[in-house]
This record gives sequence, C-alpha cells and structure tokens, in this order.
Amino acid sequence: MSWWGKLAGGAFGFMLGGPLGALLGAALGHNFDKGLTRLDRAASGPETRERVQTAFFTTTFSVLGHLAKADGRVSRAEIAFAEQVMRQLSLDPEQRRAAIALFNEGKQPGFPLDGVLEQFRRECRGRVTLIQLFLEILLSAAWADGEYSDAEARVLDHVRRVLRISDAWFDEIRARVEAASGASSAGTARNGLTLERAYAILGVDASASDAEIKKAYRRLLSQHHPDKLVSKGLPEEMIEVAAHKTHEIRQAYETIKARRAGSQGHVI
Repeated sequence: MSWWGKLAGGAFGFMLGGPLGALLGAALGHNFDKGLTRLDRAASGPETRERVQTAFFTTTFSVLGHLAKADGRVSRAEIAFAEQVMRQLSLDPEQRRAAIALFNEGKQPGFPLDGVLEQFRRECRGRVTLIQLFLEILLSAAWADGEYSDAEARVLDHVRRVLRISDAWFDEIRARVEAASGASSAGTARNGLTLERAYAILGVDASASDAEIKKAYRRLLSQHHPDKLVSKGLPEEMIEVAAHKTHEIRQAYETIKARRAGSQGHVI
C-alpha cells in the first residue's frame, strides 16, 4: 500500500511529527495533538520510504504556497502552476484537497518555513536527487509568471541556505530551470527548443566537447530517472513530474546532437 493509502486508511504509525506533521494534520482535518509525542519518538526509529514520501508531498505544496505569497499576492499564473503540478500528479479528489490545503497553509503569515525545511532536510537524509527536484519545482513556480521577482529570489535563497545547498549548485539548477522555462529566445529548433536553451538545460557551454555534453546528459538523466527517484522516496504520484524533467533533458540533448551532426558531420 502506498504512503497515501496508509494515510487514507488511518494508519498513521509512520506519520511525521513536528512542523510537517502539524501541517499535514491540519490539511487532512485530523487532530494529531495527542499523537505527536508518540510520532516524534518514532521519528528516531528506522527510516521508511513512506516517511520521506509524506515529507516530500507536504513540504512541496506548503512551500509552493509560501513562495507564491512572497511578493504579497498570489498571481493567476502561480495558481495555474500549482494546479498544473496537481494535474501532473494525477491526484485523486482527496489528495487534491490536501494539496490545496497545504498550499493555503503556506500562504499564512505564521508559516514555519525554517522548521518545515529543517525537518524536510533531516527526513531526506542525503537524498540529494529529491532535494534537487524540490528546488526545480520551486524555481519553475517562481518563473511561472515570466518574472523572477526579488521577493521570490529572497525566499529561494533562504531555502537554499536552510537546505545547505551551495551557491554554485543552486546557480546551476536555476540556470537549467530558467532555460527550460523559456527565458531565452533565439534560433528555435524544430522541436521548439532553442540551441541556447538546450545547452543551458544540460548545464554546459556551447564550447563543450562532445564527450562533456554526453557526460552531462547521462548524469542529469540518471538524477531524474523516475524509478530511481521513487526508490529514493519520491511519491509514486509524482512520477510524471520526474518524467517531464527527463523529457526536457532528452529534448535538449537531441537538439544539440542534431545541430552538431549537421555542422560537424558526426553524431555525439
């Protein structure tokens, strides 16, 4: 049974305490007050995939709400992006209600951002691929309205620091997301992807060798492979998000490969 199936069935033995448990309890309309002590003690026991899946779902939608509210108002584009993520996840009505409730919790003035992020980092315990995907979702949300505002930048920089992400790694992820979001617009290829954006998605320069491009492609494809991410704790419902990322990476590689085959007479 999946993590959500256990929640829906009332099996809260693996449930999280702390800020994430409180947020999810509020979203599901459950009162976990008496159970939080027991659940917090259980947190020191063996880690389970269900715990990580619960943490990822809860953190993602609540922090999306907080980010959307960063500049004082939630735009139509930001709401549309959150709904797009929900559609990609193929959430059932109950899951959708929980995701919306978490999004709304994140918009509240007293949202415990630091506590949520600290607990998320602890639950992930070195699962850097999950943390990377989380950041990619947030950065995509920030670009949803076509503008990366100062308020959003401040929130995301704070997220980066709490999650202990280096400046260099964060900048690399941001550049790829901006490229995939269509931040540049020159030399569009047949698939609608520009050559400039293709290089940015793979995180390489146009001067990179064929070997370097292939290495970057394989590394990113491995990081975003849905099966690998699920094994690390990505909720099954979020496979489509990971699949979309791998499609972008493949499309970027094919764009570069086709251009180089045409201009250099060989294939990467």
